[in-house]
Amino acid sequence: MESENRDIVVVVVGRNPPRRLDKALAEFAPEKSGLSRSRIAKLIREGEVSRGGEPELNPDCMAETGQRWTIRLARAGPAEVRPQSIDLDIRYEDDELIVIDKPPGLVVHPAAGNRQGTLLNGLLNHCERLSQVRGAQLAGIVHRLDKDTSGLIVAAKTEMSHLALARQFADHTVNRKYAAVVRGLPGKASSMLGRREGSSIEGGGVFRMEGNVGRSDRDRKKMAVKLLGGKWAVTRARVEEYFPGANAALLECWLETGRTHQIRVHLSHFGHPLVGDQTYGRRRLSSMVATGSKSPHERFAIARQALHAGTLGFTHPRTLKPMQFDSEFPADMAQLVESLRSCGSPGR
Repeated sequence: MESENRDIVVVVVGRNPPRRLDKALAEFAPEKSGLSRSRIAKLIREGEVSRGGEPELNPDCMAETGQRWTIRLARAGPAEVRPQSIDLDIRYEDDELIVIDKPPGLVVHPAAGNRQGTLLNGLLNHCERLSQVRGAQLAGIVHRLDKDTSGLIVAAKTEMSHLALARQFADHTVNRKYAAVVRGLPGKASSMLGRREGSSIEGGGVFRMEGNVGRSDRDRKKMAVKLLGGKWAVTRARVEEYFPGANAALLECWLETGRTHQIRVHLSHFGHPLVGDQTYGRRRLSSMVATGSKSPHERFAIARQALHAGTLGFTHPRTLKPMQFDSEFPADMAQLVESLRSCGSPGR
């Protein structure tokens, strides 16, 4: 049957949709579907988009709030994920779970463009068993870090542990803290953080950043803060150290929600993009090299976004004991921080 060779995506049009159907479906499609407006328009013309069982062939037809659309996608056969010998920095392991300190540059699981050499390939080689809650393609994967974000990640070996950990993430009871080196001086006179709509200053010098995160209307490969659509997201941050001579700062960030690229998107939106972030930074600091210029940003570089998942805490699914792990900066971030300190006396 044809349905056996198709994946189905159901999209419910939300409030204040774009007028065109293809744009509205791209706006409200689930993030994980990765559907761009152009691909949706093509699927509409091919008769793969329907409502109430009736195909719609015109991408320019009007979309209305509350409409429920079905999109049929050709299903590619899953590629086998094979075990590979990969060096893993294991911080903890037992029969239920394993905690890894992930280096920058390591993809968490296979996807388009990265079919091998991922953390999951290494886990399959190391572990006798991984949870199959999310299938063989995501065996044991409870949460993810971006390829170029370093730090702590937990994987589940059993289905019971996977479900229990996933519930903790969903309930926002997991303690996740990130170290972030950003451009600008948050909280100082030149900063918009705490003054721009959607951000505020709480007690203890904590900045609260709020704004729905969803696919960018301009670039479907990027996320953005959106007035309409997207998913509610809150990030909090506190300044750990200023580098006034370099116009930069070290922040501790933690998540109330866990959206794709959330910290990177929020910090950029509120005027303090991560140093080295090629996607959301306003200047490509990581491409700058030593030139002898007096500008500190031309002298100090990092080949990725300066973001490190330094703390991970959760309740063990079986023993119910609290567990917390901390990770030191990897070499590139440690070097970056020391370089920024040399630009001038740190201040608070």
